[in-house]
Amino acid sequence: MPEISEMSSNEIVYTISQSTGPMKNTRLDNKTAIVTGGASGIGRAIAKRFAASGARVCIFDLDGSQAQAVAHEIKIEGGSVEALACDVSNQAQVKTVFQQIFQRGPVHILVNSAGIAHIGNLESTSPEDFDRIFRVNVMGIYNCMQACIGHLKANGTGVILNLASVSALVGLQDRFAYSTSKGAVISMTYSVAKDYLPFNIRCNCISPARVHTPFVDGYLAKNYPGHEEEMFKTLSQTQPIGRMGEPDEVASLALFLCSDAAAFITGVNYPIDGGFMNLRD
Repeated sequence: MPEISEMSSNEIVYTISQSTGPMKNTRLDNKTAIVTGGASGIGRAIAKRFAASGARVCIFDLDGSQAQAVAHEIKIEGGSVEALACDVSNQAQVKTVFQQIFQRGPVHILVNSAGIAHIGNLESTSPEDFDRIFRVNVMGIYNCMQACIGHLKANGTGVILNLASVSALVGLQDRFAYSTSKGAVISMTYSVAKDYLPFNIRCNCISPARVHTPFVDGYLAKNYPGHEEEMFKTLSQTQPIGRMGEPDEVASLALFLCSDAAAFITGVNYPIDGGFMNLRD
């Protein structure tokens, strides 16, 4: 509890110990964190930030060689890390890889960052497109949470963080399948947060607006050859703050939500959007 000392009849000074309550630090020392999709973009930034904050990080990614490359970067920087190839849409493979990690010791944090995008409206989205998006963005998170939840229950504590999107909260043009999948991520987050309160397991999600990742650069090169700079500026200005977010900025929020500093936070979706949700003209 805060210590309160009365200075005068109109002034009260609060002295809060930094070792208790909401002032706990955001270090992840002695904790193991699994980060899916950790080989690039936001997942890579989260893996590197967690390792720099003391966590032992396990990177899961479909691209095993790129995951190993990120692990090498982290090791050079003094972090503790391992990388494993994993297709999150393959439930049997997910269970096998998770069991490999559990055999090495307790896992404390699961970050579901793996995901894919799709451009298209209802008419242009084929059944194959829709199924592919849901296998990765929805079933992938389901597979990872289901593989991990029993382990977290047995430990009596844990944190799950899912990556959603502002596209789940507002209507965006040509994002039919992607927006639908991210809406499911938010709903799953709320459900898991509610069901596992008795087990001291917290579950939250982050909904970024546009973040400057390699995917954005690839999308512009493919769809706007010769006009990449112009379109990058246009897309950046859809955020009222006037720019896209950076992966490290999402990683900072992820670190807070997965740390003891956020011990009172569960069942919440956090837009990180440069004002996109509330400040648009």
